[in-house]
Amino acid sequence: MNTKYGDKYKSEFAMLKTQRNVSSLVGTLEKYWPSLTCDAFSTCEGGKGLFWAHEWEKHGTCSFPVIQDEYSYFITTLNLYFKYNVTKVLSEAGYVPSSSQKYPLEGVVSAIENAVGASPLLVCSDGAVEELHICFSKNLKPRNCITDSRSTCPQHITFPGPVPLRSENCITEVTELSENET
Repeated sequence: MNTKYGDKYKSEFAMLKTQRNVSSLVGTLEKYWPSLTCDAFSTCEGGKGLFWAHEWEKHGTCSFPVIQDEYSYFITTLNLYFKYNVTKVLSEAGYVPSSSQKYPLEGVVSAIENAVGASPLLVCSDGAVEELHICFSKNLKPRNCITDSRSTCPQHITFPGPVPLRSENCITEVTELSENET
């Protein structure tokens, strides 16, 4: 077999295998990593494709060689979410989604720092949290985020609730990756 064509077919097979594996995570991604800016996953990102395709292309590809493929990226991300469940941390500290209740930024940051062991990055718009980042080193240990949250967020912030999603059959469990797979 011609090597050029053999490599092409190997590459296409690997891509199909990865797509199949990632598709097995869609229910879990819909439940735990939804797009809060669109209500139908097939039309996310302005109809250009799934929200997660953007996440992989923008963020996941930068994780190479630590994380080798899309499936590993998403399963690792989900596992980190469950391990450092900021939603639970904030809820237990009394910070729950609300468009009207204002919370002290310092208290929110402090609750996350105490639970995770590193400073988060919060991105706000009009006093509402739009994004909350936990930063990790290459060995997937939490590290302080470089940018200071106070630069985009006021002293008191709100946590708007999620947009209702059209979703069925969400998976409630994710199997953790073995060390061989990461």
